[in-house]
Amino acid sequence: MYAQTSREVLNFIQHSPSCFHAVAEMARMLEQAGYQKLRESQPWSLTKGGKYYTTRNGSSIIAFHVGEELDNYHFQITASHSDSPSYKVKEKAELKGKGGYLQLNTEGYGGMICASWLDRPLSLAGRVLVRQGNRITARLLNIDRDLLLIPNVAIHMNREVNSGMKFNQQVDMLPLFSAGACGENSYRELIAQELGAQPEDVVGSDLYLYPRVAPSVWGAQEEFISSPRLDDLQCAYTSLKAFLQGENPHGVNVFSCFDNEEVGSGTKQGALSTFLRDVLQRIHTSLGYGVDEYCCAVAKSFMVSCDNAHAVHPNHPEKTDAENCVYMNQGIVVKFSANQKYTTDGISAAIFVQLCKDAQVPVQTFANRSDMAGGSTLGNLSTQQVSLHTVDVGLPQLAMHSAYETAGVKDSAYMVQALTAFYSTDLKITDSDEFILD
Repeated sequence: MYAQTSREVLNFIQHSPSCFHAVAEMARMLEQAGYQKLRESQPWSLTKGGKYYTTRNGSSIIAFHVGEELDNYHFQITASHSDSPSYKVKEKAELKGKGGYLQLNTEGYGGMICASWLDRPLSLAGRVLVRQGNRITARLLNIDRDLLLIPNVAIHMNREVNSGMKFNQQVDMLPLFSAGACGENSYRELIAQELGAQPEDVVGSDLYLYPRVAPSVWGAQEEFISSPRLDDLQCAYTSLKAFLQGENPHGVNVFSCFDNEEVGSGTKQGALSTFLRDVLQRIHTSLGYGVDEYCCAVAKSFMVSCDNAHAVHPNHPEKTDAENCVYMNQGIVVKFSANQKYTTDGISAAIFVQLCKDAQVPVQTFANRSDMAGGSTLGNLSTQQVSLHTVDVGLPQLAMHSAYETAGVKDSAYMVQALTAFYSTDLKITDSDEFILD
């Protein structure tokens, strides 16, 4: 079970070299399971028992399954994100260098470990806007071959490289595209050729570098998985799989995956946007309920924000709290933060931990060292638009924001098991006083 689920995660990641591809892959899985696509720009007509999904910007997606017995109903939601740190190609992409070198002009997206991107094969993926007559169409692009590389400076020319290196994004992190064989406009011509279009018809793009190193299951007893983009596609896949397996006739199960978490979520398709609120309100209205009933439904709802967590590093255990620290293959992580970088509180933790206990899934708790600033996630941002009980959870991993991250082989299955139980439980919350798990 453990190895099979992990291999499914890695296969999903290989088919998701960009946030746009990840959403397309999730949409494919949903449609295969009988979910109907809705467009935000068109009216919705929903029925009890119906299965639906919608996307925004092609990089965020929300799916929902309407229960058939909705007396006194509520929402049960998971949230994850589709994006990962990378390098985005600038609009004027080509940089000419000495001796015929041609580089791509890129800028950093999110906070990556720069050194992990050096000296490894890279390629390009994302979306391209193509003009066809009077119509402009967004098309996915994945150049599925080793195309680029960011070369290191030899140690003979930088004797201090092992004493600490400060990377200049405009100097050190530009990928090499050609040694002289390609001329001006070769980049745009390559993009057009890949899409079967003319260069002049390529009118826009959102293209990112991605590592070509294949995911791996490894270790003396195959205890580990390593891959690009484990943060957060591991949670995106496992929460979607649980959503497709769970069943709750008394509520509305919702799966959400947002873009732009790595840069603050403050976009039209981010967790801080109105996307989730818009979808929940449209579900409610289409089912014939009023404003007061919507407020009641949200007050009784619960969200699990799923984003990976830092496992204890074998070489640097001092980087984590002495007690509130987590390990790979030892269960789902519940994340706490006194300053509310994570939304978990006593109530949401109690609910989720009890769910995991009932599902026989091990649970760990994480908090940052009190003298070290930690990261944040999307839970505390999404609740600014939809205020509801939320717990922040994740799966333990090493080297977060590296081009090649590592996690435990067991933990993906733990997340599927726990979230399937969540989606299959009729969770009843009365304000902040009492909750019942049916």
